Amino acid sequence: MKLTRAMLDEAAGQGLLDAGQAGRLWQFLVEREQHTPGFKPAHILYYLGGLIAIGAMSLFMTLGWESFGGTGLLFISICYMVAALGAVEWLRVRGLVLPAGVLAAFAVVLVPLAVYGLQHMLGLWAGGGAGSSYRNYHYYIDWRWIFMELATLAAGAVVLWRYRMPFTVMPLAVTLWYMSMDVTEMLLGHYSLFSREGKIISAVFGVAMTLLALWIDLRNRSSKDYAFWLYIWGVLTFWGALSSMDSGSEFGKLVYCLINVLMIGIGAALSRRVFAVFGGFGLAGYLGHLSYTVFRDSLLFPVALTAIGIAIIAAGVFWQRREAAIGAGLRQWLPGPVRLLVERRAA
Repeated sequence: MKLTRAMLDEAAGQGLLDAGQAGRLWQFLVEREQHTPGFKPAHILYYLGGLIAIGAMSLFMTLGWESFGGTGLLFISICYMVAALGAVEWLRVRGLVLPAGVLAAFAVVLVPLAVYGLQHMLGLWAGGGAGSSYRNYHYYIDWRWIFMELATLAAGAVVLWRYRMPFTVMPLAVTLWYMSMDVTEMLLGHYSLFSREGKIISAVFGVAMTLLALWIDLRNRSSKDYAFWLYIWGVLTFWGALSSMDSGSEFGKLVYCLINVLMIGIGAALSRRVFAVFGGFGLAGYLGHLSYTVFRDSLLFPVALTAIGIAIIAAGVFWQRREAAIGAGLRQWLPGPVRLLVERRAA
């Protein structure tokens, strides 16, 4: 529900609250909204600047930095982290929570560089391969990155515990995604996105990350969304691995379709769009397969598909008219904690 000042003025005009209460309530909502992430000019600048800084020290790191050696990289990364955390403290005192959260995430992103520098300083990166350059951390799979990833997860957990800022979860979620590939390489001796084992392990990692996000969601009693980034990367990892699997049969493809439909339902139940978005992509892919392969020469398939679409719209109309009763009935089948989560999001 979107609340505007005009709506409060209208409620005051109908005697539901007086003009003074409407003004104070609106001021409270405006101040609270300043700390809620959204597409506001200031927020866009916060995230844009933060992502540029994060990219500079990760994805866009140049080979020239290798000339500093392990000791130099460790010293530089520590200086950057100290400066970033100092800025976080300064911003928090002044109530600027969003830019503080972005800089806290920036400090976490620097941890792999610090560990890489320490490993080089101790001579633990003997030989070439992917580990010959920190730049390759974000482009190549190597089981030796795991030590950097574990350190990032540990440091990120400490920073998250200290500041309670949801954006800090972003580098942790990306690190878990990286780890899913590096662990696969460590277990199999190689990694290939197209190998059956790699797809299975990636799918398992995605499910585990999504369940972790749900667990955090169930335990979270604040208005801050700590599970957002875990849901995104968990669903992306699972869905990507699932979609890359070759079922080998029409029944397997039908199961894939049903899983995507289930994802759409989960997204609607938990109010998490990421499930619905990827589920929608998967459903569209399956319908495309039917159109271009199974019913390639059929005259009735477009007609049947149109009928299905209209039936879904009709189901939406039916749902909207009886939403309260249907929702209450369906929630009775859910476990208690999940039911409370759904009711809290629907409120």
